[in-house]
Amino acid sequence: MPKKEVPVDHLQNYLPPNTSNAVAAYLHQFKVHLTITRERKSILGDYRHQTLHNNHRISINGNLNKYAFLITLLHELAHLLTFEQYNNKVQAHGKEWKFIFGNMLQQFVEKKVFPTDIEKEVMMSLKSPAASSCAEDGLLRVLRKYDINKSNAQLIEEISFGSLFRTKDGRIFRIDEKLRKRFKCTEIKTGKVYLFSPVYEVALV
Repeated sequence: MPKKEVPVDHLQNYLPPNTSNAVAAYLHQFKVHLTITRERKSILGDYRHQTLHNNHRISINGNLNKYAFLITLLHELAHLLTFEQYNNKVQAHGKEWKFIFGNMLQQFVEKKVFPTDIEKEVMMSLKSPAASSCAEDGLLRVLRKYDINKSNAQLIEEISFGSLFRTKDGRIFRIDEKLRKRFKCTEIKTGKVYLFSPVYEVALV
């Protein structure tokens, strides 16, 4: 999917029902340049603040399901609102951003736009929104269920110990053991040990 600016009236194609008007209001108010991109391996969305020559710019991965798209877009809009209020005087994912993002999520929870299982995980995350959108393990697991184009990828936590898996960058690892919150895995080529999130997506070798 090439990168392209999204006309505001086409937002409903990417968002859950009854959410596009509320999102469009933010985009209109702050004159946001919103683009949809092909899948990026390291991020789901990105925000660049306005300058003398450019408006606020937000990009979102176009392969996200509608609920993940909404949450990611709200994450980036929260960065915009934080910048508008505090400029660059606070941490990117500090308490100010968490408060703003939490309030935005609450707005959509109250509108009952999320399925029950997603709403439950969002409510839990409102206590302290994660720095990476959709990053809470429980929320990521639930959102994954709503992907339209299911991949053959598996989560680290679904793989048996001793199995080999390949990451998106082509490296091959062996899953060794589970620690408290992460899985210890060894890269086959180098012998180096890495820690992986239980909900990191990989392909079995």
